[in-house]
Amino acid sequence: MQFPPSNGDFTFVSSTEAEELSGTISAPDVKLNIGLDGGRDPYATTFLRQRGYGWLLEVEEDDNEESKPLLEELDIDLKDIYYKVRCVLMPMPSLGYNRQVVRDNPDFWGPLAVVLLFSMISIYGQFRVVSWIITIWIFGSLTIFLLARVLGGEVSYGQVLGVIGYSLLPLIVIAPLLLVIGGFEVISTLCKLFGVFWAAYSAASLLVGEEFKTKKPLLIYPIFLLYIYFLSLYTGV
Repeated sequence: MQFPPSNGDFTFVSSTEAEELSGTISAPDVKLNIGLDGGRDPYATTFLRQRGYGWLLEVEEDDNEESKPLLEELDIDLKDIYYKVRCVLMPMPSLGYNRQVVRDNPDFWGPLAVVLLFSMISIYGQFRVVSWIITIWIFGSLTIFLLARVLGGEVSYGQVLGVIGYSLLPLIVIAPLLLVIGGFEVISTLCKLFGVFWAAYSAASLLVGEEFKTKKPLLIYPIFLLYIYFLSLYTGV
């Protein structure tokens, strides 16, 4: 018994009348495209999206951006720090340095390095001074900042923190001299005063602007006392 095909593609024969069952199936090639063609989405894409599985079609793009250097990631500019160090160590206007960059472009890592260096110098026989020096730097700068704002100054805490930290450099410079001339009391005292005046002048010339007018001594004096205290932490006196 034979059954006539319905579409011309299939031929069916009864298994009782045929020794062998054979047949062929021909169908056009089926291609499944899951990508996006910019115009109309194919059926499979639409099916997945309708059922909330559209995330399966997302393709992660490779990040070809090169990793930044560590110093750049941490926002550390060694050239800028070196320039600020020179501005603090040589505060004379006649030298032509743009010293306002220390105040107008504050950074954190440079002052922190200076404070840590001063702390390392000061740990000779008094290791616990290190944390105390960092504490005095942070809260001493906060005191100067609050006083400057009360007096009408236009400075930020970051600017004060940076200037106070960088201005510790003169005390670091005179530290080796104090080890050499420590036996000469008069010369040692003069060297200490010179270092304190040097540090205080570097900081005050950057923080005490024209907006203070007649109130400048009210801000210069606590800055001077702050560096005297810093030096006392080093000398132990």
